[in-house]
Amino acid sequence: MPKRVQFAMKYKISVLVFIRNKEGHFLMLQRIKSPNQGLWSPIGGKLEMESGESPYECAIRETREEVGLSISVSDLHLFCMIAEKAYEGNTHWLMFLFECKQPLDALPESIDEGPFGFFSRDAINALPIPETDQQGLWAIYDQYRDGFVSARADCSPGQPLEIVIEQVIGSHKSKT
Repeated sequence: MPKRVQFAMKYKISVLVFIRNKEGHFLMLQRIKSPNQGLWSPIGGKLEMESGESPYECAIRETREEVGLSISVSDLHLFCMIAEKAYEGNTHWLMFLFECKQPLDALPESIDEGPFGFFSRDAINALPIPETDQQGLWAIYDQYRDGFVSARADCSPGQPLEIVIEQVIGSHKSKT
C-alpha cells in the first residue's frame, strides 16, 4: 500500500444530527454549499469555538436553526466521534454524530444551505451522498447507533478512503 501523505491543514470541529420523522424516515439536506456541495447529508454544522460551544450545544443550536426543532441534551444520543483527515484535500474534521430521539412532524422548508427531504434508510443508499458517508458514517450508524464508537478516516487525495474503528462502547445493532 502506498505511503499516506501528511498534510498541514486547518482542523474544524462539527456535528451531524440524524433526525427521523414519525414514520422512521431520515431527514436529509441537499447541500448547495461546500463541503459536499450537491450531495445529501444529515443536518449539522461547525462548533462556535470562539464561544466555547460544546458538541451538544452545537447540535441543539443547529437543529433549532436548520429545522426549527427545539431539543435538549436528553433528546440527543452521541453515537460516534470521527476524525477525517484531509477531507476534500483541504481540511481535517473532527465530527460528533448524534441521533435525535425527538421526531420531526413535517418536512422543514428549504434553507439557504439547501432543500430537505425525508428518505427511508434503503433510499439513502441510492442518493448522491459523500463518499465518507457512503462507506463509513451510515454503516457506523447502522451498527453502533445504540452505543458509541470512535473512528478515524483518511481521506487523502489520490488514495483509497481508509476508515478505522478505534474503540467501541456499548451495543451493536443491525441495519433497520
